[in-house]
Formats: sequence, structure tokens, C-alpha cells
Amino acid sequence: MASVMLVDDDPDIRELMHAQLSSEGFQTIQASHGKEAIRLLRKQKADLVVLDVMMPVMDGWELCKFVKEEYPNIPVLMVTAKREINQKIKAFGLGTDDYMVKPFEPYELVLRVRALLKRYRIEASMRLQLGDFVLDRHTFEVMQGQARVALPLKEFELLFKLAGNPGKIFTRNELISQIWGPQFFGDERTVDVHIKRLRERFAEMDAPFTIVTKRGLGYRLEMVDAC
Repeated sequence: MASVMLVDDDPDIRELMHAQLSSEGFQTIQASHGKEAIRLLRKQKADLVVLDVMMPVMDGWELCKFVKEEYPNIPVLMVTAKREINQKIKAFGLGTDDYMVKPFEPYELVLRVRALLKRYRIEASMRLQLGDFVLDRHTFEVMQGQARVALPLKEFELLFKLAGNPGKIFTRNELISQIWGPQFFGDERTVDVHIKRLRERFAEMDAPFTIVTKRGLGYRLEMVDAC
């Protein structure tokens, strides 16, 4: 069940949003201004933040900037009475993911929340993290801090498949079917060749993982104990 943080200094607006979202199965966390929202974010998990702009103590502009800097994987939806284009430009410049003008149909809020969560889940499925290594399926790169290693397509897909299922053994036939496709009629030893290349590439990078051969079974990726 997704958790949505609602940040608005108007308790009636918060209650309206809470009632609509909770009726659709969402949990909500409520805050009346930006500083309260930050305090709650540090204590509770939120999958999405819905925020107003004009609030006391800390306004929505500051809160949006904070969330995008400190919690980049949390989508932000601004809900405000400000409809001017320059306000929207400012909002998107600060990183908001969507912008909805008050007054609004309550169910429109649900639709936008669902759309943002779906988009972020798809985005998250395109990246994997292994220790300090990040695998990016958009660019077929493996990143370690500022260092980037671009892999050939099949090598990347093979690594991504193993990394997405650490500890799971894949047979050669499974890997060929899932990476090369069922119409592949080449040598099944091509898997061995690609595994060898991956091992060589990451041997000198202090990678937090290793690809292990399970004789007679196949391959699996294992995380390396830092200790």
C-alpha cells in the first residue's frame, strides 16, 4: 500500500485529499507546512509528496527543492491555486513532477498520484544498485561514483539479469532464452564467453559482487562480503 504525504496549511483541503486517497487504498501522512513535512519524512516512509505552495513557516517552493535534493526517488505533485505560467515554470524548474491547479476534482488527484507512482516504478525497474555500483538500463552503463563503464548490449543484459536475482542460479539455457531469445541457434557456450568478459571487466574495479559458476547447474551472482 503506497503512502502519500499531504502538505497543506488548510485542514479542510488535507481532509478532502485524505478522504479521496484513503478510499482508493492509499495511506496518508499529513503536515501543515514544510518544516513539519521534513520532520515527518525523516521518521516515516512516503512514496509520494503532495504539497501546496503558500504555507507558513516553510513554503512549497522550499519544500519541493528539499525533497528533490534529499529524496530524489520520491515524486512531488504540487497542488496550488497559482495557475500562472511563470509559477508552473518555477515549479518544474525546482523539480516538481506534476502540477495541479485548485480547485480540482478529487478523483483527478487519485489519477495523478497513480500515474506518478507508476512512472517512478517503471524508472526504478530500469536501475539496479549493487553496493556502490549502479546498473542503468537506459544507457547500458555500470556506474561507480563518477566512473562509468559502458557495456556491450548482451553483456549488460546478462549482468542485469543476474544482478536482479542475486543468489539465484540460472542455467545456460535459461540465460540464452531470456537474453538472446528463443530463436537463438548459436553455440550455448556464448554464455560462458560473456561471463568471462564480465569477470575480466570488473576484476580490477573492486566490484561488490562476483559471478559464480555452479558446476553442472549454471551461474549466479553473489554479493561480496565487505568484511
